[in-house]
Amino acid sequence: MEWLRAAACVGEDPELFFPVGTAGPALRETEAAKRVCARCTVRPECLSYALADGLTSGVWGGTAEHERAQLLRTAREDALSTRR
Repeated sequence: MEWLRAAACVGEDPELFFPVGTAGPALRETEAAKRVCARCTVRPECLSYALADGLTSGVWGGTAEHERAQLLRTAREDALSTRR
């Protein structure tokens, strides 16, 4: 996880990346966290890490929990369809 040292989130409040809830303030926090991710040079590495480790909470690599769940679902479906 050497890439983590170069992440834009270093020095940010970690709670920003782990909003509680799915409405109101939590949505604003998620969007604020994604803005930090948008300027990050290691965003792809962060997202790959989150997907590989099955991280289900927080904002990682510019994605929220439901977005990573969808990416994983799509990857599984693609893998299944190529096996047929």
